[in-house]
Amino acid sequence: MPYKALLATAVLAAGISGTAWFLSAENDGQFGWLVPAGQSDPQPPERMAGGQNPSGAGDEPQTSDPSDNALGFMLASVADEYQQTIHYPDYSVPLSDAQARAYQGNLYHPVELPLEGDGRFLVSLDKFRFTRGEPILVVASLSGRQVFGESLSAALESTPEQDRADSAELNATEDTGYYQGSLSSDHAPGEYRLIVEARVDGRPVRHVSSLFIEPDLGDFNGIESPYVSGNDLIIPVKFDPESAGYYALTAQLYNGQRALAQLSAEESLSGGRGTLQLRAHGSVLANRDIEGQLQLRHLQIRQMPARPGDRTHYAFGPDEGYEFSPPNLDRLRDEPAVNPESEQRAALLRRLADKF
Repeated sequence: MPYKALLATAVLAAGISGTAWFLSAENDGQFGWLVPAGQSDPQPPERMAGGQNPSGAGDEPQTSDPSDNALGFMLASVADEYQQTIHYPDYSVPLSDAQARAYQGNLYHPVELPLEGDGRFLVSLDKFRFTRGEPILVVASLSGRQVFGESLSAALESTPEQDRADSAELNATEDTGYYQGSLSSDHAPGEYRLIVEARVDGRPVRHVSSLFIEPDLGDFNGIESPYVSGNDLIIPVKFDPESAGYYALTAQLYNGQRALAQLSAEESLSGGRGTLQLRAHGSVLANRDIEGQLQLRHLQIRQMPARPGDRTHYAFGPDEGYEFSPPNLDRLRDEPAVNPESEQRAALLRRLADKF
């Protein structure tokens, strides 16, 4: 099956590349996305009205023939990229600082609603997913030349039923234009709409965003002593689930302020005490200038659906994460991960590329 999927992907890519080649060879300059670097985009048809050519009368459209082996080049590039990807195992991939910020899983991105003139209506939450029973702190801000009311109203509605679950008033704070209040999350897990309403110049204005309420999955209880096994640094994470099920854990490994790797592990846990083992492969740790303590940050655990159609549930580790002294890492080697299936797929891609 992996070979069929890989071959299907290669055939699809080949079809796209072949279509692009055909269009580039037959079109009269209208496909701007195929213009080589350094050449200006072709003029749209409406600018060619009256038979005038802006580059000079009688000039023929300048086209550049694609490579005769464009498909082979594309397949070779895919093979090279895939070979680089499989250098790291799926459970331990290198992480840049920018990627680390993007992968933080429980961030609420404030939604800004523009008002007339240069005004704006902004609502912020401290997170996107709330464990059932946690207070939902809502902070709103209004700015602009309009006249605003002294308080705002906030409501929580279930989706898609739109049943009102809770409501509250957001009162003005000491900071001009800011309002604050709390809603209860003690409701059935699922997606909810957060509706904040303000009066602007005497008229109601509604700001709508979404959040999730999650069930209590259990408790994180620290980590056991890390150790080296084979070419992996093993970091056992203790998690005591409320119910038995299949769980997936992710976390980011740091050395001080420097992100090193995104780690993941999956395990079937029974109710009560449990442990998931995160592994940092030698390819992300060997030959790195690691000083002092290591840290696990942004821990996220998911309870996978027991049946088709069930939701995936989420929980998060402590905000401060876990810090630990690593064992001796000199045994770790910067060697590619050994995965026979991945190596076979890479070889198949390379053989496909060599046929063109």
